[in-house]
Order: sequence, then C-alpha cells, then structure tokens
Amino acid sequence: MTPSPARARLALAVLTLPALLVALDLSVLLVALPQLSEQLGADAAQQLWITDVYGFLVAGFLVTMGTLGDRVGRRRLLLVGAAAFGAASLAAAFAPTPELLIAARAALGIAGATLMPSALALVTELFPDPRAQGSAVAVVFSAIMAGGALGPAVGGLLLAHFWWGSVFLPGVAVMVLLLAVGPRLLPAGRGRAHTQGARLDPLSVGLSLLALLPLVYGVKELARGIVDVPTVAALVVGVVAGVAFVVRQRRLPRPLLDLALFTRPALRGALLTMLLGGVVMGGVFLVVTQYLQLVADLSPLAAGLATVPGTVAMLLGVLAGPKLATRVRPAAVMAGGLALAAVGLGAVALAAGHGTVWLVVAFTVALAGMGLPGGLGVGLVIGSAPPEQAGSASALSETGQELGMAAGLAGIGSLAVAVYRLLVPADVPAQARDSLAGAHALGDETVLAAAREAFTGALGVVAAVCAALLVGVAVLAAVSLRHVPAVGAEPERELAPV
Repeated sequence: MTPSPARARLALAVLTLPALLVALDLSVLLVALPQLSEQLGADAAQQLWITDVYGFLVAGFLVTMGTLGDRVGRRRLLLVGAAAFGAASLAAAFAPTPELLIAARAALGIAGATLMPSALALVTELFPDPRAQGSAVAVVFSAIMAGGALGPAVGGLLLAHFWWGSVFLPGVAVMVLLLAVGPRLLPAGRGRAHTQGARLDPLSVGLSLLALLPLVYGVKELARGIVDVPTVAALVVGVVAGVAFVVRQRRLPRPLLDLALFTRPALRGALLTMLLGGVVMGGVFLVVTQYLQLVADLSPLAAGLATVPGTVAMLLGVLAGPKLATRVRPAAVMAGGLALAAVGLGAVALAAGHGTVWLVVAFTVALAGMGLPGGLGVGLVIGSAPPEQAGSASALSETGQELGMAAGLAGIGSLAVAVYRLLVPADVPAQARDSLAGAHALGDETVLAAAREAFTGALGVVAAVCAALLVGVAVLAAVSLRHVPAVGAEPERELAPV
C-alpha cells in the first residue's frame, strides 16, 4: 500500500539520516586523528587503519548487503544495521586502545554498508511515481554529499568542547532516532525471505569481498603514490576474484548479483557515466584543494570555506537534475551537465595562477555541472532495475562511485605529480622535486616559489586533460542514454533488456 504524500515525505526525511551519517563518518575522523593518536598512542600504521578500514568495508560489503536487503526486507536490514552502527559508534567513542578503535571502525563499516542500499531502495517504494522517485533519490544522494562536506566542520565543533571520542556520538543519537521512528514510518520492503533459494551463496559473498576489498585497498595505495609488491598483489587478487565472481554468478539460478541488470541500457549507461565522472572529479578535487593550501597559502579552514560555494552548487545541481529530466531526456541533462563541468574545468586551467577568486568561481561552475548527472544517474540506475532488485542496483551505484573516486585520486593524482616533477627546475633539492609539500618543509622561499609555479602548471594541465575527458564522457552519456525517455514518459522499445 502506497503511503500518503505527507507520510512519504516524513519517511524520506528519516531516510536521509543514515545517508548523512554514513558519509559524515568517512570524513569526521580526519580532524580528530591527531588528538586521538596522541591520547591512544597510535603509530603511523594504526592511524592509517583507523581512517581507512571504515571506507574499505563499506565498499566491500555494499553488494552483499544490497542483495541481502532485497531478500529479507529492506526495513529489517536497515534497522538491524542502524542498531549495529549505533553500538559500534559507542564502542569507538570509548575505545581505550588503537586496536579496539580499529575493530570498532571495521564494525562501523560493515554496519554502514547495510544502511545506504536499503535506504535508497526504500525510496522506490515510498515514491512509486517515476517523477517523484527521481527527486526523492536526489534528496538522499544530496544528503550523502552534505555528510561528506560537513564532516570536518562537525568534528572541529565537537573537538572544541569535548574529547576525541565525541565525534562518534552523533552516530548513536541519529541511530536511536531512526530505530524509534523507522518501524512506524518505513515500508517493510520487498523481501524474499520466504521464497525457495533466498539464502545467500557463501562462496559468492566471499568472492565479492575478495574482489572489492583488495581492489579498493590497491587503488587507494596507488592514490598515495605507493607502488609496491603488496599493492600490486592486492590489485591482481581483486581482478582474479572479480572474474571468478562473474563466472559463478552466471552459473547460479539465484545469484548474489544478477548480471542481467547490466543488459538494461539506462542502468548500464548511467553507471558507466557516473563511474568515469567520479574518476575525473575525484582527482581534480584533490589537486584543487592542495593548490588552495600549498600555493594560494590558505589555512585548512579557509581552503575548506573556499570549496563551500562549489559544494552548494553541486547540491543544487543534484536536486535539479531529476526535475529537468521530467521535461527533456536524461541523456540531454547528463551530457549537458558534463559539458558544463568541462567548461568549468577549462576555466580552472586558464584561471590557475591568475587569482584564487577566479579559480574558485571556475571550480564552482565545474561542480554545478557535475551535480546534474549525479542524483539523476543514481535514480536511473535504481529506477531501471526491477523493484525486487532495487537494493542490488543501489549497491552497484554506490560501489561504482566509490571505485571511481578512488581511481581518480590515484590516476589524476599521479598525473599531477608527474607533471609537477617535469616542470619543477632540475636544480632544486630532491625533496622539493618530489612534492610541493617537500618544498614547503625546506623553508627556502626561492625554492618554494619555483615549486609553486610548477604545481600551478600541473594544475592547469590536469584541469585541461580532465575537461577533455569530461567531453568524452558527455558524448558517452548522450549516446548510451539516447533511447531513455524523459522521466515519467512511456518507455521505448529499446529500453527492454537485451
């Protein structure tokens, strides 16, 4: 039974809570890390695991948890995940040792993976009308983005008044609220717990984890500039396990991930567009924020504030994309947004070295353009899947974005480093040739000026290359989604699975 509009809107507000919090927990710890490391005595390796294990396990368990929600009921899994997330947040807040904090963060990651696919899938039941559904998905997606942006600010505010563990307490409060109102407001979800064969295939679960966890780890290590035996081995293991996972899914009557989803043009086109767009913007965001702090010489707070206009513009684009797609074809909206982002990045390339204000304005234009395909793409992925597989589809969307951002940090970040080393004068000390941060550490103004000029050139090259890449992605979106009608219109023949 479809809930009343007022009840559906209230339920949507409830579903934004886990979306906001899962993203918040990815970034809120960054400002608390120095304080907790000092008080807990965490060494460098432990600090790395404290920050990274959460994201690794969220990404690794998304596919499994998305399918599990489809089979046992999304509300049930959401509430179980909320209880686990709240308990793990409490354990993290009062962890007495680095090892226990790492364990608590790992539990948070697994619990977090249950929340997002279930929340997005429940939106499809609350808003069965495609037009309203697209806008509702965009609201949840914008909450994810807002959570990531607000994390450092929320963490800083809490640390100004409380101990480091306080950054985890919002998770307890939000999950208690979700557990209190969720059972009354949220639909049960289309579970398949009572159908034959609904049990998850343990080997498929194991292969999915063996594919995703090493891949995410390897890509993130590449993003740090680490190319060693463990990194390469992780990537190889991930690829081999991924191939084995695909082979097994093709043989199972009820697979963990139905590969037939990829035969749907809207899902396939939107997923690929978001993946490639994430690669570009993930890397560019890293280089621009480094420029603001290391070249423009802004404080971390000022650099964060400089990205606020872009974040707001992106959020507005996320919300506007599904509404525009009710009037024109999604291909036009997504391609147009990517083209606007390409124009913005082209302007970043021209503005680099000619004033921070112009750079921020250009980057804001780029982020506004990226917002248009963001929420719309997620809605297309989820909306094009059968209702009983909405959780699996949302998990695919989130996994693709996670891998895209990680690959962007590695690939585009490596390009920036290579161009910087090419442009920096050969007669500067090796530490300055290695990185701009190394030039800062030397304290020599002449060397620093040369290094800043080289990094500015690197930013220009990276922005220009990424602008060209986005033009290609825009063409891909226009071609791959050309047969998808405006949201709410009658589907065309070409939309049928092939």
